Amino acid sequence: MRTVPNLLRPVLLTAALASAALVPAIAPARGATVLNIGLAGDPGPLDPAQSGNFVDRNVFAALCDKLIDTDAEMNYVPQLATRWEWSDDQRVLTLHLREGVKFQDGTGFDAEAAKVNLDRFRTMPRSLRRAELAALEAVEVVEPLTLRLRLSVPSAPLLAALADRSGMMLSPAAIQQRGDAIGQRPVCAGPFAFTERVAQDRIVVDRFDGYWNAGAVTVDRIVYRPITDSTVRLLNLRSGQLQIVDQIAPTDVAEVQANRRLRLARHVAAAYRTLQFNVAHGPRAETPLGRDPRVRQAFEKAIDREAINQVVFNGLFVPSNQTEPPQAQYWNPMHPVGGADPAAARVLLRQAGVGRVPFTLQLANTPIDGQIGEVIQSMAREAGFDVRLEQVESNAGTQKNQAGDFDAALLTWSGRSDPDANLSIWFACNGPFNFGRYCNPRMEALLSEARGLADPARRIPLYRQVVDLYRADMPHVILYHYTWLWGLSERVEGFVPNADGLIRVQGLRLRP
Repeated sequence: MRTVPNLLRPVLLTAALASAALVPAIAPARGATVLNIGLAGDPGPLDPAQSGNFVDRNVFAALCDKLIDTDAEMNYVPQLATRWEWSDDQRVLTLHLREGVKFQDGTGFDAEAAKVNLDRFRTMPRSLRRAELAALEAVEVVEPLTLRLRLSVPSAPLLAALADRSGMMLSPAAIQQRGDAIGQRPVCAGPFAFTERVAQDRIVVDRFDGYWNAGAVTVDRIVYRPITDSTVRLLNLRSGQLQIVDQIAPTDVAEVQANRRLRLARHVAAAYRTLQFNVAHGPRAETPLGRDPRVRQAFEKAIDREAINQVVFNGLFVPSNQTEPPQAQYWNPMHPVGGADPAAARVLLRQAGVGRVPFTLQLANTPIDGQIGEVIQSMAREAGFDVRLEQVESNAGTQKNQAGDFDAALLTWSGRSDPDANLSIWFACNGPFNFGRYCNPRMEALLSEARGLADPARRIPLYRQVVDLYRADMPHVILYHYTWLWGLSERVEGFVPNADGLIRVQGLRLRP
């Protein structure tokens, strides 16, 4: 499951710990401009086919251009494909590729190379891209720079896949040479080429002079440092060891803003947190909470999302009750985010014929999730719910969810540019993260119909019906959308905050 790493509350550092926490500098070539970036975690394999973590995508943003990119507001824009068009029946997508693109091994990029990558993504046994490319049944080379994708069924979300890891292009020569081990030393068509990796310490990439958009790249080297503790990331930013850090903790924002040598960048995220109920997966679904949507609706009425935002996130996140951020294109305005109404919650419980409702809320074993759980626990008690908190390690939590061993679980989605990718994972009967086994034929029909349309004007009414339905059935209680928070050195210029949370290197400049 692709998750956003949790933000950690700051801890006090002794002078000795602070000194030890500073990352050592890497000596660059004389006169080279080096950008040091602190990441919230250590990326997985640097192979788009095998990547499953959000943090990987920040490194890929420097290494691997995609067929399609997204702008700051998640609109599709050209990258390795300069334009594209759908057939009238929405089952053929034709891509027109950029001329003069080279991979970092010097070989040329063309439609044949794109076909090698797409066929690998959709057929490789260990590929995590197979599900998102399930509708793709044939990849055809029409001309050297024209590619035709034939689909078994209309699938507008294909564009979102091509704007993420399914659209990242590796050198076919490197694929042939290294096979599944290519993630150890990837060769892509992006602005920076892989140089070295030391596990848990650093990933180093150097500027690729043959990049098709070389004029947009002024930094010579980037060193990515995985630092899970947000306080340590900030310490290194303050000291000048790092020039950009991602996922600043909300509790550290005031400190960044007060430091004249630092700047804060922010953007409302596509990523969100949701509380998923077990409604049909094994014995733990056989409760009033699992069986009766009125009980789940009552629980939602017990929750004050803005209070969670203020208490846990210093008011910096975005209270939300839908999979799209408020005021986004596919947001349904008929369901505004309201406050808590314990009296209305108790009325619903009486209508459902239940008294107090006990259940266990599964959380990650992080300080932030512990705080969220305590706030929810306190709110729900007044409305008639007795919530027991169970904090578990993330992998163990996933195993419990997959086995149906949960009443309710707080989960995260990093967000995508297409609304279907933010919905079907939970609400489709066979959704990959539909751990609670929610299944409504009307929901299936709406998702299928909307998936087959490319025109947003025709999709919006369908997705508003989708929101109506999941707000009535309440298999989830969506709590908030993240706000991406980056810390920047005063030396950094040209940084553009994006809704997808990625640090794009094109246009970045580093003053002496």
